[in-house]
Amino acid sequence: MNLTTIIFAGIVTYLSRMTMITFINSDMLNEKFKKVLSYVPSAVFPAIIFPGIFLDDFGYLVAFNDPKIFGAIIALIVGFFSKNVIATILSGLTSYWFIIFLL
Repeated sequence: MNLTTIIFAGIVTYLSRMTMITFINSDMLNEKFKKVLSYVPSAVFPAIIFPGIFLDDFGYLVAFNDPKIFGAIIALIVGFFSKNVIATILSGLTSYWFIIFLL
């Protein structure tokens, strides 16, 4: 039952996204709509990242001295100055692991 549900959900998700990519021509959209759509990644990314950094397993806010917050701050600084996604991810993970395992 669970595997069937997962496969069905994957097929429905794939088809709903693929139809938008396949059947909608970008020339059909006006410039204002394209401009609004350009803000979607910036709005979705914090909604995905926030719970992982600032909430614990039970949904409560973590303490300020949590290693995830320090790793996120270091990643933000590196990302701001380097403008490199890989360097940002690696610096955040490295600093997080350093704080957990060595301090």
